[in-house]
Amino acid sequence: MPTESGSCSTARQAKQKRKSHSLSIRRTNSSEQERTGLPREMLEGQDSKLPSSVRSTLLELFGQIEREFENLYIENLELRREIETLNERLAVEGQAVDGAELSKGQLKTKASHSTSQLSQKLKTTYKASTSKIVSSFKTTTSRAVCQLVKEYIGHRDGIWDVSVARTQPVVLGTASADHTALLWSIETGRCLVKYSGHVGSVNSIKFHPSEQLALTASGDQTAHIWSYAVQLPTPQPVADTTQQVCGEDEVECSDKDEPDVDADVSSDCPTIRVPLTSLKSHQGVVIAADWLVGGKQAVTASWDRTANLFDVETAELVHALTVSISSRDVKTCLILVSVRKHHSDCACSTVTSAVFTVGDNVVSGSDDRTVKVWDLRNMRSPIATIRTDSAINRINVCVGQKIIALPHDNRQVRLFDLSGVRLARLPRSSRQGHRRMVCCSAWSEDHPTCNLFTCGFDRQAIGWSINIPALLQDK
Repeated sequence: MPTESGSCSTARQAKQKRKSHSLSIRRTNSSEQERTGLPREMLEGQDSKLPSSVRSTLLELFGQIEREFENLYIENLELRREIETLNERLAVEGQAVDGAELSKGQLKTKASHSTSQLSQKLKTTYKASTSKIVSSFKTTTSRAVCQLVKEYIGHRDGIWDVSVARTQPVVLGTASADHTALLWSIETGRCLVKYSGHVGSVNSIKFHPSEQLALTASGDQTAHIWSYAVQLPTPQPVADTTQQVCGEDEVECSDKDEPDVDADVSSDCPTIRVPLTSLKSHQGVVIAADWLVGGKQAVTASWDRTANLFDVETAELVHALTVSISSRDVKTCLILVSVRKHHSDCACSTVTSAVFTVGDNVVSGSDDRTVKVWDLRNMRSPIATIRTDSAINRINVCVGQKIIALPHDNRQVRLFDLSGVRLARLPRSSRQGHRRMVCCSAWSEDHPTCNLFTCGFDRQAIGWSINIPALLQDK
């Protein structure tokens, strides 16, 4: 039939045109790459005040951006050709369909529908391509706002907890599976005091709100209160770590990359072996302990499924928290049950951390790879849900800025706001950051040097400088 032959001929011509144009684009693309290669070599050969590693990283990023825009341009041309081909096909089919000519309204409707589909495809292509470019810029931004300042290396086993003193002098405390707790100078990274009074793993460390006292929880089924007196050494100039920053892509690290701790740096600092007070009542591992009521009371939590309240001066057990003791306990238990139920339907899922924050909000993390923000006035559903690619450990919230720090099993530390928006990821490579699971984090909002501390199974704690105004501005 004449109509069919004309349609086939038109389609064949459009196909040949598309092939020839595609080859033309490839030839143009290759020639452009050859031309752009010379300026890049010339740029690399020019003198620059930038460090070579930073300069190389910038050139690589700009090269990636150029390639992304080039691919986007080619896809745009191909989509335009498809639109032209469709219009030609519609023009041919509009002459005769089943022996009847299409009305202008019907042809316009069909063309509008096809164009809308292509428009949606074009938007999706632009979004997918530009998202890669945006992620490259966000990597650079993360480097600028999150910078490693100091590493605290001296433990002989994984570090479970990290805490910052609330009184002067401000020191850093770490609790380790090597049965010790260490106090550090934040500025110099020097070990100031070693506590070795426990005979089991030290799982938690917290500082008294107004006195130079520390509270540690241990796998030996006790919690210890011990006194320390430290004198801070003279601060040293902070090393420039900007040249060591790696990109967003992960660099796999072996055990050989772990810090060398064969030399016991804590052997030169004073050692405390006897506590002021030992809190005993649990029949299992004491996993955590903290101060209450201005430091006059302490609360401990154990794997024996009990939480006990002690009087600090007398070391006597004041209250054993159970489900049906008081209305306050019932409310707390209902909160935990509700949080547990909404995290996962899997019976083996565990809520690993729950933190009370500003107002009536609670932030909870679970090994089901989610973090949820709750309003205590309505526990039926979370107000925000953060989904991650790894199990969550002890989370910490910067109350003043409403920023959540999430330490992960996969060695990453990510920052989110309370609405669930991702702000940044702390840099990690073979040269800096944690090499193994990150167990805990602690904010120090008022410290001029370090704003966030992290610790993990790689036997080290790390102090990070977080440019919070820039972080929130990028959001």
